[in-house]
Amino acid sequence: MTADPQDLAARIRPALTKLYVTYFRMAEQSDLTGPQITIMTRLQEHGASRISEVARQEGIRMPTASNALHQLEHRGLIERIRDTSDRRGVRVQLTKFGISELARVGEERTRYLAQLFSYWDQDELNEVSELVPLIETLAERYGMEAT
Repeated sequence: MTADPQDLAARIRPALTKLYVTYFRMAEQSDLTGPQITIMTRLQEHGASRISEVARQEGIRMPTASNALHQLEHRGLIERIRDTSDRRGVRVQLTKFGISELARVGEERTRYLAQLFSYWDQDELNEVSELVPLIETLAERYGMEAT
């Protein structure tokens, strides 16, 4: 049987939805929301950014980005700095506390996922391990389409 995108999506969507809900219920105890983590991760990967860049990269509107960044700033996770190329402009960057919190929450969520994966035997873990590059590629492509 030859797989096509529509058929594959129809087959996998219900399971992905269940996994998504399960994962985020487990991660609910976290101090940071998924969107906050993605914003902070982008800042860690790309460095200080203008609010408009954050909005574009996240595929959200400026007011939404501004509000999210305000919440992160209020918690001491990011800070505003003057743009060195345009003194009128402002960029946001992670604080040292933001970097450590992002690492802590990342480790926490990795433990949650490991808990989900602990039900598989070694052969199943090996099979899933082979899918990791495909999942990473899918996530990267999806992220690029959102921008």
